[in-house]
Amino acid sequence: MRRWIATILVASFALASVSPAVSAQISQPDIIQEHWYHSYATLTLDLNAWADEHPDIVNLLVVGETELGRNLWMLQISDWSLEAKPDGTAKEVVYIDGGHHGNEHLGTELAFITAEYYIEGWSDGEQDVIDVLSTTELHILIMLNADGNDFDTRWNVNQVDLNRNYDHYWNTCPTTQPGSSAFSESETLANSIYMNDVVPDADLYVTMHTGVWIMLYPWGKWPEQPPDWEMYHHIRDEVNSNISDIPIRNANQGLYPNCGTSRDYGYGVMGYPTFTFETDDEQFLLGTVESVSDRLAEELDVMLYLIENVWYWRARLFIDAMVIERGGEVRLEVSNLGRASTGNATLTYVTEERTWFPVGDDPGKSPCEIEGLGFNYSSPGCGFGVNATNSTESILNFGDAPISNGQGAFHLFYQKRVIDASGWISEPVNDSIIEDRPSRNAALPSPSVFLSIACIFLAALGKREVRVEKL
Repeated sequence: MRRWIATILVASFALASVSPAVSAQISQPDIIQEHWYHSYATLTLDLNAWADEHPDIVNLLVVGETELGRNLWMLQISDWSLEAKPDGTAKEVVYIDGGHHGNEHLGTELAFITAEYYIEGWSDGEQDVIDVLSTTELHILIMLNADGNDFDTRWNVNQVDLNRNYDHYWNTCPTTQPGSSAFSESETLANSIYMNDVVPDADLYVTMHTGVWIMLYPWGKWPEQPPDWEMYHHIRDEVNSNISDIPIRNANQGLYPNCGTSRDYGYGVMGYPTFTFETDDEQFLLGTVESVSDRLAEELDVMLYLIENVWYWRARLFIDAMVIERGGEVRLEVSNLGRASTGNATLTYVTEERTWFPVGDDPGKSPCEIEGLGFNYSSPGCGFGVNATNSTESILNFGDAPISNGQGAFHLFYQKRVIDASGWISEPVNDSIIEDRPSRNAALPSPSVFLSIACIFLAALGKREVRVEKL
């Protein structure tokens, strides 16, 4: 019955739209916007209105074109008066896209109302929104498949399923219309370029669809749990206990085998924590009797939880105690406050001349640095791992590193998640927690500008290192 009522409603809108009296529908007045899904034209007007009215928090960019030349609009939402968080650290980055499938309208609308919540909340002075936008950047591409949206079809104009066109095990599952090659379509190519060039270190990626009410995490190709299963299971348990009973499952088991998806590309290639957020199954209608805000209120609550807690979706290592013993030996107590584990972590000592790594328990047999292979985290005394919300103790020996002269600074160097593609972090160690038992002539100094820059280069190089063995 509900589908028939909605069909009648849509038909009435369609008939009304031929009259000049309702030509204002193109600008999506609120009463219509709540019941009539966006077209490319109405979305374009709404996004440009946001950019004009809220330049302090909204940047609107064109990041590519569809196969038929329609703009791919990217919303960047944050408090742009702040380049970093109030404490000086980099803002977290959330990446969202909708509309891979042109006829999955509610998924597109979920991306829209997520942006709308933060823009209108900022305008209304809501403190929770102000707090999020002072510490987080939202990057939202609401409608990827604008051509398919206009034709009300799943595919793009080339009859390609855009969510099977990504370069992660492309065309290796039973699939529908994956394209002639990975990234053969302008829409997916533009999306991947933005991921790699603008948000390579995002700490959350959600792609929004319609069909089955479920949230899916990697993998689509395999039924096995992903390496960061602890994080995904924590999110599942928190959402199901406190917000919604929406199923949250591995994509292969929760839906069906699928390859070449943006979700698995985001996780397996970019190293993001990723979800496919599927709204309910009324995807073939152009409008709804129940308002969009009511239809998607529960889904929006889940999105707010994911965004407001984005700080936790990686390993967050902190040194609780650090003692420098004689002979360059360093004893560490390290806690992980994040919800993701790390298997690759170590301590480095950075001077203006070089970066010193531990030498290992027996440098003659198992050195930490192996020529041509990089750093060996699994060799005893070289590195360590820390499970999510856990702690560990480690002893590292720096051999003849010039620790005693106080001309360098210690840094924690670690991978943000267990997945191999994940990014790396190099963070200076707070001097106040370091105990120097041999009592050197000079206290450990605060990091110089040079050392801070060296730290950034070290993190950038981390992805190119080859590990002999995972911890």
